[in-house]
Amino acid sequence: MADREDGLSARDLADDLLLKELESVHRTRHETLLHGSEDALATHTRRTKELEDEYLRRHPERSQAASRTRSGARARTGEEN
Repeated sequence: MADREDGLSARDLADDLLLKELESVHRTRHETLLHGSEDALATHTRRTKELEDEYLRRHPERSQAASRTRSGARARTGEEN
């Protein structure tokens, strides 16, 4: 496993650790956006993208909630195409 300044490479993380890392970056995103330095925000953005890309690579057929699609959002708000 390759250690990096901002954590282990996402590809080197076991599935459970990948999910924990994703939960952590999502939990800390708002605070970093509001109060982090430019460098902190850039690092956070890169790490979030790396972790999310790895999750999507491992789970290309993940289930998708209908409410999280455009048509589902339109149905929620009563919008037409």
